[in-house]
Amino acid sequence: MSKNNIKALLDDIRFTDPERYRLVEEVRALVLKLDDSVTEELKYGGLLYSTGKAFCGIFSYSQHVSLEFGEGAQLGDMYQVLEGIGKHRRHIKLRSPDDLANKRVSHYLGLAYQRANQP
Repeated sequence: MSKNNIKALLDDIRFTDPERYRLVEEVRALVLKLDDSVTEELKYGGLLYSTGKAFCGIFSYSQHVSLEFGEGAQLGDMYQVLEGIGKHRRHIKLRSPDDLANKRVSHYLGLAYQRANQP
């Protein structure tokens, strides 16, 4: 997907809800600083991140931002913040910038990134 499509999605979020846009941008920054090899694409109505294998996605909803992990059920949930009961997927609902630290988003991003890069 082109960078223009990603920009268009982000512009739509910013226009609709500037606070939610800032939260999306903060989560994006955390994901993209994991490694220079992380790629970003527009997919399923949100932003999908991979390093050859998809490891997370950011989706903006009317009341929150969801950080989704396709193999979240396989991640250790030592801080008990992962939500969902599906066979594979888990997510973290983010409603404010404080949630990034309170819900230890960097920790879970690191776990998902490591899992996607296992041989």
